[in-house]
Amino acid sequence: MMDERPLTDGTIALLNLDAQIDALEPEVRIGPASVETRSGLAELIALRGLIVGCIADYDRANEIAEQLVRDVPTDPHALLARARTHAGFHRFNDALADIECAEQLSLDAETANGERAAIFQALGRYDESLVLREEAAKRRASFEHVAALVGLHAERGEIEATERRYEESRSQYRGVSPIPLALLDFQLGLMWMNEGQLDNARTSFNAAQRRVPAYAPAGGHLSEVEAELGEVDSAISRLHSLAESSDDPDYAAQLARILWDVGRDWESRYWRQVAAARYDELIANHPEAFADHAAEFWLAAGADPDKALQLAKMNLEVRNTPRARSLLAQAVAAQSASSSAECHENVVPPCG
Repeated sequence: MMDERPLTDGTIALLNLDAQIDALEPEVRIGPASVETRSGLAELIALRGLIVGCIADYDRANEIAEQLVRDVPTDPHALLARARTHAGFHRFNDALADIECAEQLSLDAETANGERAAIFQALGRYDESLVLREEAAKRRASFEHVAALVGLHAERGEIEATERRYEESRSQYRGVSPIPLALLDFQLGLMWMNEGQLDNARTSFNAAQRRVPAYAPAGGHLSEVEAELGEVDSAISRLHSLAESSDDPDYAAQLARILWDVGRDWESRYWRQVAAARYDELIANHPEAFADHAAEFWLAAGADPDKALQLAKMNLEVRNTPRARSLLAQAVAAQSASSSAECHENVVPPCG
């Protein structure tokens, strides 16, 4: 389906986002700045971090939100800002507590329930999330409310509902920025990838990157799909660029795995070391947020099933989703296989 209205070029849209952030940063750093300005800056920085794969942006957004709550602890919008950064780092219980407190301090119920729905979805509490999402869409069938249902149905693997809501949300879009539509395409791509429909996944991730060329997660998953489809050179080239530009170790991890699979062992070991060091750093600072991806790394290129199992267990404690349960099952199987292999190696052959 073609866009019915002209959209801003994706590169220009990202430059505009940078300009907004650059304009607000001095006001917030020097002060005094309003709660609206500071919470708005945190939201913009987190959005940029999501698009370009910059964890330092998430840290900066969290820093702003934490300071905001320290300065005005009874302002509901300060608590809302911190709830969002807590959720970004998978500190879901803390985020829910902030939302509860913000609602008691006059945050409107629609906003509070929207945040709860997102957190319930992240926790695997899909039915609770669906009730809140559908209620919001019935009250007002805006792009934001319907797009939220796209992500929820996609995560549940409900293909028909996802496609229907996808088309509905696109018809509701009234903006000119390509970023919200790129995020929507990305959700569709994740669903197709999880369903094993790689050609459809490639189409969706490509669409997201055409809208916003710097959209790192779309590029990363597109590389995974390309590698699965045998387009290894393209995948490696794309991941090289991402691994060099992003402080997110996912790209180095994927690159190490693909390079190893094609026999480029020396290069693979280099990127494995890069990813391992960065994952260890992130687990030390934000264990809830990176336990899942770190576990996947140690299961694959990292080749440490014991470490993977520890992290997979941690991840399941944070969010009981189908993906988390599958990851734990893989880690248990890998650890069991590793232990069995070690036992066989240590068996002393009988004398004879």
